[in-house]
Amino acid sequence: MTTDKSAPAGGSIMVVGGGISGLTTALEAAEVGYEVLLIEKEPSLGGRVSQLKQYFPKLCPPTCGLEINYKRVKDNPRIKVITMAEVEKVEGNAGNYTVEVKISPRYVNENCTACGECAKVCESEISNEFNFGMDRRKAAYLPHNMAFPMRYVMAPSMGADDREKCKEACKYDAIDFDMQEKTLDFKVGAIVWATGWKPYDAARIDNLGFGRYQNIITNMMLERMASLNGPTQGKILRPSDDKAPETIAFAQCAGSRDENHLPYCSYICCMASLKHATYLREQYPDAKIYIYYIDLRTPGRKYENFYSNLKKDENVFFIKGKVAEVGEESGTGNVTLVAEDTLSGEKIRQTVDMLVLATGMQPNASVDKPNADLKYNADGFIVNDFKKGGMFAAGCANKPADVVTSNQNATGMALKAIQTLVRR
Repeated sequence: MTTDKSAPAGGSIMVVGGGISGLTTALEAAEVGYEVLLIEKEPSLGGRVSQLKQYFPKLCPPTCGLEINYKRVKDNPRIKVITMAEVEKVEGNAGNYTVEVKISPRYVNENCTACGECAKVCESEISNEFNFGMDRRKAAYLPHNMAFPMRYVMAPSMGADDREKCKEACKYDAIDFDMQEKTLDFKVGAIVWATGWKPYDAARIDNLGFGRYQNIITNMMLERMASLNGPTQGKILRPSDDKAPETIAFAQCAGSRDENHLPYCSYICCMASLKHATYLREQYPDAKIYIYYIDLRTPGRKYENFYSNLKKDENVFFIKGKVAEVGEESGTGNVTLVAEDTLSGEKIRQTVDMLVLATGMQPNASVDKPNADLKYNADGFIVNDFKKGGMFAAGCANKPADVVTSNQNATGMALKAIQTLVRR
């Protein structure tokens, strides 16, 4: 590891996290004249939105929102982006922070044109975490088709033979395996934590069978399947046999509103499952879809209309009841489930081709807490202390939220960061 204690400040506001909230915060602050340093731990910006097929309220593809933001970032000299970087430590107080940032090597420099010749010759593969491990990718890879920066990454696990092949295949001298991890110190006046969320680990929900039965997937896995750049090129298929599913059940609040897992409502899960039902209806007009729920949360007129239209579909069934247990039918791979219909009081036993668990959002900061003077609520979300100022949480680092709410919140946090600087 190398340490550079004389690193340039790089801006008066640091934004940690390059998802939709972090991008919005950085752009709002930079476009009114402030210097911004945008830190992202992954090789590319975009966060969870980049993994979606479509997002509300207009059911836009990720390209719709991300491409214009990437262009704004690229065209704005006040924004400095550092990817594969993580905040190690924050010292100081509002208006005067020293932030220690660890930067991992990409092994690819700015000469990269994303031509892909390195991937063609690379023989080793790694799990594709962008697709939640549903497929594999080359150890020389582009994070995804909308990556920003549009540069390849060489996995640290790549063997010596593949390293040599990749270097020889690159016509632009872009591959550098001598890159080292380094640590830089930055002086900033305010910090916005836009560290986002991760899907709750469904394997921890013992009674719902994820990981034991192949045809049980999560809502984000279904989102990746439905995406054209996903593991199945946009086709939603049953994992065990690549069969087109004819019956699909959704288990809402999988791990949410549960004191043993996530005690809160994650806000987005109901609308996500309603959206996923439309994906399935487009691909399989005759498929039967069953949505098991405790309560359906469809806040606002647009979301309520979306729900109302879906209720008119004769092949979509809503059952007010929580899935209590699941199993697997011998020989078929079909999923059996048991739930109680709370409206009729009857116990339901059903067999479906595939079960989708609507897992909730867990704030990344609750799992990997930043080494900084921050307050958290009981659920692990960062609490904004506006009286103290200096550091603020935006988007899903602060509370469960959809894209629209996250962007609104991020704009507000950009203003709060600016106010910190103005008052000093």
